[in-house]
Amino acid sequence: MEYRTLGRTGVKVSPLCLGAMMFGAWGNTGEESVEIIHRALDAGINFIDTADVYSRGESEEIVGKALAGGRRDNVVLATKVHGTMGDDPNEFGNSRRWITREVENSLRRLGTDWIDLYQIHRPEEDTDIDDTLGALTDLVRAGKVRYIGSSTFPASQIVEAQWVAERRGRERFVSEQPPYSILVRAIEQDVLPTCRRHGIGVIPWSPLAGGWLSGRYRAGRDVPVSRRAEMIPSRYDMSLPGNRRKLEAADALAELADEAGITLIELALAFVIRHPAVTAAIIGPRTMEHLESQLTAADVVLSEDVLDRIDEIVPPGVNVNPADGGWPNPGLQPQARRR
Repeated sequence: MEYRTLGRTGVKVSPLCLGAMMFGAWGNTGEESVEIIHRALDAGINFIDTADVYSRGESEEIVGKALAGGRRDNVVLATKVHGTMGDDPNEFGNSRRWITREVENSLRRLGTDWIDLYQIHRPEEDTDIDDTLGALTDLVRAGKVRYIGSSTFPASQIVEAQWVAERRGRERFVSEQPPYSILVRAIEQDVLPTCRRHGIGVIPWSPLAGGWLSGRYRAGRDVPVSRRAEMIPSRYDMSLPGNRRKLEAADALAELADEAGITLIELALAFVIRHPAVTAAIIGPRTMEHLESQLTAADVVLSEDVLDRIDEIVPPGVNVNPADGGWPNPGLQPQARRR
């Protein structure tokens, strides 16, 4: 497996990053989760991404268990902070108070003394980015965190964070983790070019579009039932026009993959990891079968003809369903628009 440099850090990571969101109560609660992690490491993946909020810490605990016994040192370990972790109104967000408290919880759950990449899971309008970067900088200087990153930040806030870091002497975000797939291409307009200009590594989440590009969604078949679909109906409810458009696009892409002699999963992952701005795509297997079906994508190179056909099915810079953007822009909420 080829390895790539994460931004300008000099750290080498695999083009597939093992996402751990489906390990724990949100997905696989059995011992198979640890086996999946070990299989991914054996296959050459050296990059694992999780978050405190995934199954309220259970995912981090599973990752920590899998890396115990000598595997930790060879893994670039990433986790995130921001999501709600309790009933107290301050057990959430991007404040110094919460970050300095929650990083200790993540270190304990992961069973490690340091986190390679500590990421802010979402932007937060009522917290000064300088306060957030200040807290993260202190963690880097204390040796608890090696690098810091953002997730699902719009281009304007990515630039603002870089500017604040330079002006205030803070550690800068070395990576951004946006939603990106053939069905969710809006970041091609601004986020990806912005990251390239600033030397920021890009680690897209949901390259299979939340399962829509797994091959399970085809015209004429029953729509799969899943816990994820129940949790996020805006992205799966087939009564919504955006999701009907996704089904049409997924069906056309499946036919294209068949013509190209590859699986739809390979097509979808190869599309993401071959973008010049992308460092690694986050895969999120729930089962060993899922993992095995995704590992082969690291070696697939799409031809110009196939890429052109993809652009015909889903134009560059377009989200087929706007609800898949991952972050509701507060500037578009009614309270921000009403005079």
